[in-house]
Amino acid sequence: MGLLLRARGYQTTEADSGEAALRLQQDFKADVVILDVVLPGMHGQEAFKRLRALDPRVICIFITAHGSIPSAVEAIRAGGYDYLPKPFDNDHLIFTVERALKQRGLVERVEELENDLSAREVFAGIVGRSVPVQQLIRHLAKAARADVPVLLSGESGTGKELAARSIHRASARSKGPFVVVNCGAIPPTLVEDELFGHERGAFTDAKAERKGRFEQAHHGTLLLDEIGDLALEAQVKLLRVLEDGECHRVGSERPIPIDVRVVAATNKDLRQEVAAGRFRDDLFWRLSVFSVQLPALRERLDDLPALVDHMLSRANAMCRTSIADVSPAVLARLGAYSWPGNIRQLANVIAHGAIVAESDTIEVSDLPEDLNDGGSRQPADSGTTLEATMAATERQIIEAVLARVHGNRTAAADTLGIGRRTLHTKLRRYQADDRDPPER
Repeated sequence: MGLLLRARGYQTTEADSGEAALRLQQDFKADVVILDVVLPGMHGQEAFKRLRALDPRVICIFITAHGSIPSAVEAIRAGGYDYLPKPFDNDHLIFTVERALKQRGLVERVEELENDLSAREVFAGIVGRSVPVQQLIRHLAKAARADVPVLLSGESGTGKELAARSIHRASARSKGPFVVVNCGAIPPTLVEDELFGHERGAFTDAKAERKGRFEQAHHGTLLLDEIGDLALEAQVKLLRVLEDGECHRVGSERPIPIDVRVVAATNKDLRQEVAAGRFRDDLFWRLSVFSVQLPALRERLDDLPALVDHMLSRANAMCRTSIADVSPAVLARLGAYSWPGNIRQLANVIAHGAIVAESDTIEVSDLPEDLNDGGSRQPADSGTTLEATMAATERQIIEAVLARVHGNRTAAADTLGIGRRTLHTKLRRYQADDRDPPER
């Protein structure tokens, strides 16, 4: 049989038992398996079940003697493709194999179309049709198909977490967990505990065992946000986990196998960080198997009208407003701005405008102060830092909400979608800032 199929141009391999067939399939990955119902050791039906467990798309053709036809029929009912009763002629065999391969091709094509439709739905959350955005979506789709580490680079506020979630939802791991950890927010002494967890009694306050982020993301995706801020000592431990595929909880020597796809995100140039000795080159290469650069908002201003519409809908839902549009003058002002805070800053600006607008249209006078200064484009390298710009916009939004609810902090916190304690902390910080003397 093998000689006949090879003469027709097919690549084949042979096994003398079900156990041997399973071992071969792990490496050979046959599209079609011709399986005798009666085998030494493992029965043909059991071998079929295990082959399907290895590859649900594998197509099995059964060979059966007259007395074992009922078994072959039962296997067909369980998902087998066809059976050939002995004796069969060569033409019948070739014809059946050719039909089986066509069926395999149809199955793969249907899956490809389903994945394409799924991907379109997944990436629909990335608003815009500009050339940079279309290129970004193509790169994210490729990243989703390849189960390898991905490095997302881009300025703050460009939507790296949204991109990571899109990769996860379009990937084969979409039914698994999506876990986010902000590397820049973890104190160096707690990195190991945060990422890998701890056993009960590992330290004074360890009253119960705790799974780390890697364990929580098992069979899913782990987003390591702001990876460039991770301390060098922690980078060594992270590299070891990525290389070994297992981690150790604090206080335990027991290795825990992990199956996690890592997506790392950064607003830093990691190549420069490597050159400066602040980031390990071996970890950089491990994380950047597939790299995606997210465009800044100023590089995709063609998307501004669509983004504004999207942000208006979000602002209306969050702030309980009913703003219908922005004026043409506002759109022109937005297009003349450099957006150091990118999409995140735009969302804050639209939310601010929705809150303070006196009609159903946002006017120029409703914009935050840094945009309401005559419309000149703010240079990207100005002395105003991104943090200061974002903080100022946030403060203006909070103060506008408080004015709207006549100083009721509970109502303001509900409107803003934050806790009352968080609001109180921010207000105290603003008061402290107002008391600080100006620097000279």
